[in-house]
This record gives sequence, C-alpha cells and structure tokens, in this order.
Amino acid sequence: IGCGAGNYTLKMLTKIPNLNCTLNDLSKPMLDKAKERVSSQTNGEIEVLQGDIREVDFKENHYDIILAGAVLHHLRDDNDWETTFIKLYKLLKPGGCLMISDLIIQETDAVTKYVWEVYGDYLEGLNGKDYRANVLDYIEKEDSPRSMTYQLELMKKVGFSAVEVLHKNMCFGAFGGIK
Repeated sequence: IGCGAGNYTLKMLTKIPNLNCTLNDLSKPMLDKAKERVSSQTNGEIEVLQGDIREVDFKENHYDIILAGAVLHHLRDDNDWETTFIKLYKLLKPGGCLMISDLIIQETDAVTKYVWEVYGDYLEGLNGKDYRANVLDYIEKEDSPRSMTYQLELMKKVGFSAVEVLHKNMCFGAFGGIK
C-alpha cells in the first residue's frame, strides 16, 4: 500500500522472487513507474489499484504479505488508525504478515522533542536550515505519526496473533504483525 515507485516491492522481490504483486498508491505516475519497475523483476501477476487504502476495494483474506512503507503516518485520528488497521487485518490470509516501515514518534513528549531536534540537525546537515524547516513544518502540518508501541498495541487489538519489532532508529521504525 502506498507503493510509490515500488522500492519496497522490489526489495521484497530480491528475497521472494516471482511474487504476484498488487500495487496501490494515490499517484497514477507513481503507480505507472512502480508497475514498470516491478514487472521487469517478476514473472508473477501485477495488479494496479489507484486510490487511498481507506477507500479502495481490496480482496479480503487474499494477501500473504502487505507492505506499508512510509504511508501510515498520513492517517489522522485514532479512529482513522483503527479503521485502517482493521481493514489491513481483514485483507490478509490467516498467517499473513503486515510489514510496516515508517515515521514514528516516541512514547513521551520529552523524548519525541529530543528526537525531532536530532532529526532536524541531520536534515540541516544534509541541505541547510531552510531544508530542516521545510521538512519539519511539512511533518507538523501534513503528518500524524504514532508511536511504534501504539501501532503494535493496535495490531493486537484488531486481532494480530503476533507482533514484532524489526528495527527502531530515532523517528523511524520497522515492525509488523502476523494474522
């Protein structure tokens, strides 16, 4: 979901070749690019579904793996988060896996503030003070990330039988659950 140009799908294909892939994104140009790139790396079927994960009709109990790379932090309120996680759970086959890699916040405001400062310093080192301000302002205005703990607990609440933390580094995390 939110496949962009297909980077996460391409990485998955290096581990499990010739998968059937369903690519989903809001952007038609991104979907076109993803389909082009992915089709050159798999003999599996490729389906393209343009639209918001919350609105697209996907097949329930159909998917072995759902990859959510840098997309869920766009969800808004707690209801939006829970409704989306329920939907993702329903889309997976029993034993299926939801894998998330995304922007996260911390459990406490003080630690979150510290992490954003460190991330801001990193951004500034990349491309200056204006870049730092632009990225952090965009996150403040457009994104509503939740903590990894929040998301793992939400996965358990909606029915995932197991959840795992794969990696956490400041304001980014990789984690998931098994249906």
